[in-house]
Amino acid sequence: MSTGPAPGRPRFVPDALPDTPADPSDPCLVVADRRLLLGTGGTFPRVADLPAGTAWIPLGTLDGARVWAAEVPSADERLGAWCGWPVLAARLDEPLAALAGRALQVVTWRHAHRYCGACRTELADVPGEHARRCPACRLYVPMQLSPAVLVAIRRPGRRGGADELLLVRHAYGVTDLWALVAGFVEAGESLEEAVHREAGEEVGLRLGEPRYFGSQPWAMSGPGVVLAGFHATVAEPEAEPVVDGREVVRARWFPLDALPTELPPAYSISRWLIDACLRPDR
Repeated sequence: MSTGPAPGRPRFVPDALPDTPADPSDPCLVVADRRLLLGTGGTFPRVADLPAGTAWIPLGTLDGARVWAAEVPSADERLGAWCGWPVLAARLDEPLAALAGRALQVVTWRHAHRYCGACRTELADVPGEHARRCPACRLYVPMQLSPAVLVAIRRPGRRGGADELLLVRHAYGVTDLWALVAGFVEAGESLEEAVHREAGEEVGLRLGEPRYFGSQPWAMSGPGVVLAGFHATVAEPEAEPVVDGREVVRARWFPLDALPTELPPAYSISRWLIDACLRPDR
Protein backbone atom coordinates (compact mmCIF):
# COMPACT_ATOMS: atom_id res chain seq x y z
CA MET A 1 0.00 0.00 0.00
CA SER A 2 1.34 3.41 -0.89
CA THR A 3 2.28 5.71 1.96
CA GLY A 4 1.88 8.88 -0.13
CA PRO A 5 0.79 10.17 -3.51
CA ALA A 6 2.64 8.66 -6.44
CA PRO A 7 4.58 11.05 -8.71
CA GLY A 8 2.22 12.74 -11.14
CA ARG A 9 -0.88 12.04 -9.07
CA PRO A 10 -2.93 14.87 -7.59
CA ARG A 11 -2.16 15.78 -3.98
CA PHE A 12 -5.04 16.60 -1.64
CA VAL A 13 -4.39 18.58 1.56
CA PRO A 14 -7.44 18.79 3.89
CA ASP A 15 -8.33 21.95 5.75
CA ALA A 16 -11.37 24.01 6.72
CA LEU A 17 -10.06 27.51 5.93
CA PRO A 18 -12.86 29.90 5.01
CA ASP A 19 -10.65 32.84 4.00
CA THR A 20 -11.08 32.55 0.21
CA PRO A 21 -14.41 32.69 -1.64
CA ALA A 22 -15.24 29.90 -4.06
CA ASP A 23 -13.88 30.59 -7.54
CA PRO A 24 -16.05 29.50 -10.51
CA SER A 25 -13.23 27.23 -11.75
CA ASP A 26 -12.71 25.43 -8.42
CA PRO A 27 -13.68 21.73 -8.33
CA CYS A 28 -16.60 20.88 -6.06
CA LEU A 29 -18.21 17.79 -4.60
CA VAL A 30 -21.96 17.97 -4.36
CA VAL A 31 -23.94 15.64 -2.08
CA ALA A 32 -27.64 14.74 -2.13
CA ASP A 33 -29.15 11.81 -0.23
CA ARG A 34 -25.67 10.35 0.48
CA ARG A 35 -24.83 10.34 -3.22
CA LEU A 36 -22.23 12.46 -4.99
CA LEU A 37 -22.44 14.25 -8.32
CA LEU A 38 -20.21 13.50 -11.28
CA GLY A 39 -20.25 16.06 -14.06
CA THR A 40 -20.99 15.31 -17.69
CA GLY A 41 -17.33 14.46 -18.40
CA GLY A 42 -17.18 11.88 -15.61
CA THR A 43 -15.15 14.19 -13.35
CA PHE A 44 -16.03 16.42 -10.41
CA PRO A 45 -18.06 19.46 -11.46
CA ARG A 46 -16.87 23.05 -11.03
CA VAL A 47 -18.35 25.74 -8.82
CA ALA A 48 -19.69 27.45 -11.96
CA ASP A 49 -21.78 24.35 -12.75
CA LEU A 50 -23.96 24.83 -9.66
CA PRO A 51 -26.67 27.46 -9.12
CA ALA A 52 -25.67 30.85 -7.76
CA GLY A 53 -26.18 31.10 -4.02
CA THR A 54 -25.00 27.54 -3.28
CA ALA A 55 -23.51 27.36 0.22
CA TRP A 56 -19.93 26.12 -0.17
CA ILE A 57 -18.05 24.18 2.52
CA PRO A 58 -14.22 24.24 2.33
CA LEU A 59 -12.59 20.80 2.09
CA GLY A 60 -8.94 21.67 1.37
CA THR A 61 -6.75 21.98 -1.71
CA LEU A 62 -6.18 19.65 -4.65
CA ASP A 63 -2.84 20.43 -6.31
CA GLY A 64 -3.08 23.90 -4.80
CA ALA A 65 -6.63 24.64 -6.00
CA ARG A 66 -9.40 25.10 -3.45
CA VAL A 67 -11.93 22.24 -3.29
CA TRP A 68 -15.47 22.70 -1.99
CA ALA A 69 -18.42 20.60 -0.90
CA ALA A 70 -22.10 21.44 -0.93
CA GLU A 71 -25.36 19.77 -0.01
CA VAL A 72 -28.37 20.12 -2.31
CA PRO A 73 -31.94 19.05 -1.49
CA SER A 74 -32.31 16.43 -4.23
CA ALA A 75 -30.30 14.61 -6.88
CA ASP A 76 -31.10 16.69 -9.97
CA GLU A 77 -30.30 14.45 -12.95
CA ARG A 78 -29.85 17.52 -15.18
CA LEU A 79 -26.60 18.29 -13.35
CA GLY A 80 -24.99 14.94 -14.16
CA ALA A 81 -24.75 11.39 -12.80
CA TRP A 82 -25.23 10.72 -9.08
CA CYS A 83 -23.19 7.90 -7.54
CA GLY A 84 -22.78 6.31 -4.14
CA TRP A 85 -19.31 6.47 -2.64
CA PRO A 86 -18.49 2.78 -3.31
CA VAL A 87 -19.12 3.33 -7.04
CA LEU A 88 -16.93 6.43 -7.08
CA ALA A 89 -14.19 4.81 -5.00
CA ALA A 90 -14.06 1.90 -7.45
CA ARG A 91 -13.82 4.32 -10.38
CA LEU A 92 -11.41 6.96 -9.07
CA ASP A 93 -7.73 6.78 -8.16
CA GLU A 94 -6.41 8.02 -4.84
CA PRO A 95 -6.56 10.67 -3.53
CA LEU A 96 -9.76 11.49 -5.43
CA ALA A 97 -11.67 8.59 -3.87
CA ALA A 98 -10.63 9.74 -0.39
CA LEU A 99 -11.63 13.30 -1.29
CA ALA A 100 -15.10 12.08 -2.30
CA GLY A 101 -15.35 10.22 1.00
CA ARG A 102 -14.32 13.33 2.93
CA ALA A 103 -16.99 15.40 1.19
CA LEU A 104 -19.65 12.81 2.02
CA GLN A 105 -18.49 12.60 5.64
CA VAL A 106 -18.36 16.37 6.19
CA VAL A 107 -21.75 17.03 4.60
CA THR A 108 -23.41 14.13 6.43
CA TRP A 109 -21.95 15.27 9.76
CA ARG A 110 -23.14 18.85 9.25
CA HIS A 111 -26.63 17.63 8.34
CA ALA A 112 -26.84 15.53 11.53
CA HIS A 113 -25.39 18.18 13.88
CA ARG A 114 -27.56 21.25 13.42
CA TYR A 115 -28.79 21.76 16.99
CA CYS A 116 -27.19 21.80 20.43
CA GLY A 117 -27.65 18.54 22.30
CA ALA A 118 -27.62 20.41 25.64
CA CYS A 119 -30.03 23.30 25.07
CA ARG A 120 -31.44 22.71 21.54
CA THR A 121 -30.21 26.04 20.17
CA GLU A 122 -29.15 26.04 16.49
CA LEU A 123 -25.38 25.56 16.28
CA ALA A 124 -23.02 28.00 14.56
CA ASP A 125 -19.94 27.13 12.50
CA VAL A 126 -16.50 27.62 14.08
CA PRO A 127 -14.36 29.52 11.53
CA GLY A 128 -11.43 27.50 10.24
CA GLU A 129 -12.65 24.18 11.65
CA HIS A 130 -15.11 21.44 10.82
CA ALA A 131 -16.77 22.08 14.16
CA ARG A 132 -19.76 23.93 15.56
CA ARG A 133 -20.46 25.86 18.75
CA CYS A 134 -23.69 26.67 20.54
CA PRO A 135 -24.18 30.46 20.71
CA ALA A 136 -26.31 30.07 23.87
CA CYS A 137 -24.47 27.62 26.16
CA ARG A 138 -21.11 27.61 24.27
CA LEU A 139 -21.05 23.83 23.85
CA TYR A 140 -18.27 22.92 21.40
CA VAL A 141 -19.17 20.19 18.89
CA PRO A 142 -16.19 19.01 16.78
CA MET A 143 -16.47 16.60 13.90
CA GLN A 144 -15.44 13.48 15.78
CA LEU A 145 -13.67 10.47 14.33
CA SER A 146 -14.90 6.92 14.90
CA PRO A 147 -11.89 4.57 14.73
CA ALA A 148 -12.37 0.95 13.79
CA VAL A 149 -9.88 -1.89 13.36
CA LEU A 150 -9.64 -4.82 11.02
CA VAL A 151 -7.11 -7.62 11.10
CA ALA A 152 -5.76 -10.18 8.67
CA ILE A 153 -5.24 -13.28 10.87
CA ARG A 154 -2.84 -15.97 9.60
CA ARG A 155 -1.57 -19.33 10.72
CA PRO A 156 1.24 -21.54 9.39
CA GLY A 157 0.33 -23.99 6.67
CA ARG A 158 -0.13 -27.62 7.54
CA ARG A 159 2.16 -30.40 6.30
CA GLY A 160 4.27 -27.93 4.33
CA GLY A 161 1.32 -26.30 2.61
CA ALA A 162 0.71 -22.59 2.09
CA ASP A 163 0.01 -20.37 5.08
CA GLU A 164 -3.68 -19.88 5.80
CA LEU A 165 -5.75 -16.71 6.18
CA LEU A 166 -8.89 -16.46 8.28
CA LEU A 167 -11.86 -15.01 6.40
CA VAL A 168 -15.34 -14.40 7.76
CA ARG A 169 -18.84 -13.64 6.57
CA HIS A 170 -20.75 -11.01 8.50
CA ALA A 171 -24.41 -10.97 9.47
CA TYR A 172 -24.79 -7.38 8.23
CA GLY A 173 -23.72 -5.22 5.30
CA VAL A 174 -22.43 -7.07 2.24
CA THR A 175 -23.01 -10.61 3.49
CA ASP A 176 -21.83 -12.52 0.40
CA LEU A 177 -18.17 -11.46 0.74
CA TRP A 178 -15.41 -13.21 2.62
CA ALA A 179 -13.97 -10.41 4.75
CA LEU A 180 -11.72 -9.80 7.75
CA VAL A 181 -12.45 -9.63 11.46
CA ALA A 182 -13.29 -6.00 12.23
CA GLY A 183 -15.00 -3.73 14.74
CA PHE A 184 -15.12 -0.30 16.34
CA VAL A 185 -12.67 0.76 19.03
CA GLU A 186 -14.20 1.16 22.50
CA ALA A 187 -13.60 4.16 24.77
CA GLY A 188 -10.33 3.83 26.70
CA GLU A 189 -9.04 1.09 24.39
CA SER A 190 -5.92 1.13 22.22
CA LEU A 191 -6.09 -0.01 18.60
CA GLU A 192 -4.12 -3.15 19.43
CA GLU A 193 -6.39 -3.96 22.35
CA ALA A 194 -9.39 -3.61 20.04
CA VAL A 195 -7.80 -6.10 17.62
CA HIS A 196 -7.39 -8.68 20.39
CA ARG A 197 -10.91 -8.09 21.72
CA GLU A 198 -12.61 -8.33 18.32
CA ALA A 199 -10.74 -11.55 17.47
CA GLY A 200 -11.85 -13.05 20.77
CA GLU A 201 -15.45 -11.87 20.51
CA GLU A 202 -16.10 -12.64 16.84
CA VAL A 203 -14.16 -15.86 16.26
CA GLY A 204 -12.85 -16.97 19.69
CA LEU A 205 -9.16 -16.78 18.76
CA ARG A 206 -6.13 -15.52 20.67
CA LEU A 207 -3.55 -13.61 18.65
CA GLY A 208 0.12 -12.78 18.80
CA GLU A 209 1.23 -9.17 18.67
CA PRO A 210 -0.69 -7.23 15.98
CA ARG A 211 1.44 -5.42 13.37
CA TYR A 212 0.13 -2.11 12.07
CA PHE A 213 -0.40 -1.95 8.29
CA GLY A 214 -2.15 1.32 7.42
CA SER A 215 -5.40 3.26 7.59
CA GLN A 216 -8.21 4.50 5.38
CA PRO A 217 -11.18 6.87 5.82
CA TRP A 218 -14.29 4.78 5.18
CA ALA A 219 -17.39 6.73 4.20
CA MET A 220 -19.50 3.59 3.76
CA SER A 221 -19.67 3.10 7.54
CA GLY A 222 -20.70 6.64 8.37
CA PRO A 223 -19.25 10.12 8.91
CA GLY A 224 -15.85 10.21 10.54
CA VAL A 225 -15.09 6.48 10.35
CA VAL A 226 -11.38 5.68 9.97
CA LEU A 227 -10.24 2.08 9.52
CA ALA A 228 -6.89 0.95 10.95
CA GLY A 229 -5.57 -2.30 9.49
CA PHE A 230 -3.35 -4.88 11.19
CA HIS A 231 -1.69 -8.21 10.46
CA ALA A 232 -1.54 -10.85 13.18
CA THR A 233 -0.69 -14.52 13.61
CA VAL A 234 -2.94 -16.77 15.66
CA ALA A 235 -1.42 -17.67 19.03
CA GLU A 236 -2.50 -21.34 18.83
CA PRO A 237 -1.94 -22.68 15.28
CA GLU A 238 -4.32 -25.61 15.76
CA ALA A 239 -7.20 -23.44 16.99
CA GLU A 240 -10.37 -23.30 14.92
CA PRO A 241 -12.65 -20.25 14.83
CA VAL A 242 -15.88 -20.25 16.80
CA VAL A 243 -18.23 -17.59 15.44
CA ASP A 244 -20.33 -15.41 17.72
CA GLY A 245 -23.44 -15.85 15.54
CA ARG A 246 -24.41 -12.18 15.96
CA GLU A 247 -21.87 -10.24 13.92
CA VAL A 248 -20.10 -13.15 12.23
CA VAL A 249 -22.00 -16.13 10.84
CA ARG A 250 -19.18 -18.04 9.12
CA ALA A 251 -15.41 -18.26 9.50
CA ARG A 252 -12.88 -20.40 7.60
CA TRP A 253 -9.17 -20.83 7.17
CA PHE A 254 -8.21 -20.49 3.49
CA PRO A 255 -4.79 -21.40 2.05
CA LEU A 256 -3.19 -18.29 0.60
CA ASP A 257 -2.87 -20.05 -2.76
CA ALA A 258 -6.60 -20.92 -2.80
CA LEU A 259 -8.45 -17.82 -1.63
CA PRO A 260 -12.12 -17.43 -2.61
CA THR A 261 -13.17 -15.04 -5.36
CA GLU A 262 -15.77 -13.26 -3.20
CA LEU A 263 -13.29 -10.84 -1.60
CA PRO A 264 -13.64 -7.16 -0.61
CA PRO A 265 -13.29 -4.58 -3.41
CA ALA A 266 -9.87 -3.50 -4.62
CA TYR A 267 -10.27 0.06 -3.29
CA SER A 268 -10.69 -1.10 0.34
CA ILE A 269 -8.04 -1.46 3.02
CA SER A 270 -9.53 -4.89 3.71
CA ARG A 271 -8.42 -6.00 0.24
CA TRP A 272 -5.05 -4.26 0.62
CA LEU A 273 -4.43 -6.33 3.74
CA ILE A 274 -5.39 -9.54 1.97
CA ASP A 275 -3.24 -8.74 -1.06
CA ALA A 276 -0.29 -7.92 1.23
CA CYS A 277 -0.51 -11.45 2.66
CA LEU A 278 0.29 -12.78 -0.81
CA ARG A 279 3.60 -10.91 -1.06
CA PRO A 280 6.74 -12.95 -0.34
CA ASP A 281 7.93 -10.50 2.33
CA ARG A 282 4.81 -11.23 4.39
